[in-house]
Amino acid sequence: MSKDAPGMRGIRSRTESGPLRVKRGDTHMGTIEQKYQLDLGVNSNMHLKTYLRQVGKDSLNDLITGK
Repeated sequence: MSKDAPGMRGIRSRTESGPLRVKRGDTHMGTIEQKYQLDLGVNSNMHLKTYLRQVGKDSLNDLITGK
């Protein structure tokens, strides 16, 4: 799998003006764990927006990079 930009895991689509698209908040955590090869120890049916709120992160990127 080719990278979209240095330091990124996987390929993310971009908007027409260039910035990365925001990952949908209703994406299931099981999908995130599988795609990014993570084990976050949560129910796979939990939504991304719920998990981000619980751990105090603003985005999927912050979650993956640990920011």
